[in-house]
Amino acid sequence: MMPGVTMKYILQIFTGPWQESHPAPEEIIRKIESVSARIPVESVIIGWNTDASLYQKVGAFLHSAGIRMLLWLPVFSEISDIAEPETAVDLFGDQIVAPIHQEGEDFLFCCPSSSHNLQAVKNIYETYFSGCCFDGVFLDKIRSQSFVAGVSGVLSCGCPRCRRIYQQKGLDPDLVTERYQMKKDAFFDMAGYPMDGAFQLKDPLAQQFFAIKEEIITDAVADLSRYFKSKDMIVGLDLFAPVVSRFVGQNYTALSQYADFIKPMLYRKTTAPAGIGYEYALFESSAPAAKGRMELSMNGTFLNTQLEAIQRVSCAKYPGIEINYRADIAKTDPAYITRSLTAIKDHGFDGAALCWNILLAPDPHIDAVSQVL
Repeated sequence: MMPGVTMKYILQIFTGPWQESHPAPEEIIRKIESVSARIPVESVIIGWNTDASLYQKVGAFLHSAGIRMLLWLPVFSEISDIAEPETAVDLFGDQIVAPIHQEGEDFLFCCPSSSHNLQAVKNIYETYFSGCCFDGVFLDKIRSQSFVAGVSGVLSCGCPRCRRIYQQKGLDPDLVTERYQMKKDAFFDMAGYPMDGAFQLKDPLAQQFFAIKEEIITDAVADLSRYFKSKDMIVGLDLFAPVVSRFVGQNYTALSQYADFIKPMLYRKTTAPAGIGYEYALFESSAPAAKGRMELSMNGTFLNTQLEAIQRVSCAKYPGIEINYRADIAKTDPAYITRSLTAIKDHGFDGAALCWNILLAPDPHIDAVSQVL
């Protein structure tokens, strides 16, 4: 960040599941007014309820204030309530069990190589959101399932189409499943696991599998990015923190080619999917005997490693910090927010994303953000 330049913020607002009840637009506008009076707001990510009138009212306010409105749009999960996607299966051919449910999210993942699924996402946009004057789109759930569903989650997708892609790229999926069944946890033994997440598995077959999975995810994102950019829309991407991103098929360098900005989820206080400590602990419990893992501590030193990894990406970067408070899964506090945003500022980022629902952010949390300025 250049001297004298003020950090800018992206706000994230969850309007509820597709066709269920949602906050009143007046409530959303009041919250944005309150926040933007204290900090500079550049954009608002909002979704994914399908009530067009909600976005027309909120969008009119945002545009009058010079703030961009971006559609929060899930891609490879959450769409089964409004479309009929082709589901993902693991490499063993089994359905991937969704072990948890969260408000508005089902974590049922669909196949990332399916053109049918990509078209379903485009159809959702065209049917429900194309007339709402969005300035851009923020693509969420652009990944495979994680260790939330155990080993089955990360060893996916194994549908016939994905299997053909692996074979075309020189990898026999049957050999991967045989290797895992033979080695079990040792399949995930690490030769190197730097904090930026670019791990090197000792087994070259295992390493090749994760590399190709990244290519499949990237190809899907490229397709969607071209579609939305053809409409002169900004494209943002929601990404796991670098240290855990590659298990779910997210390669920062590859994906950033197709984004105007990325929002890495640097969630150190979240005990739910996308929370860094939560996801890493599931890796440990899913493959407890795997060797070569690092010890993670959700402290400031660790945060710095993740920010340094993100800095290498060429597109705009808005590290995401939990601003909302939830006693069950996000016990944030003002000191945590101040420390996190100060680190982001000290690393020279132009801004940060306040996640994942500003409507649940207590006033002291907003005051903590303003103190960083």
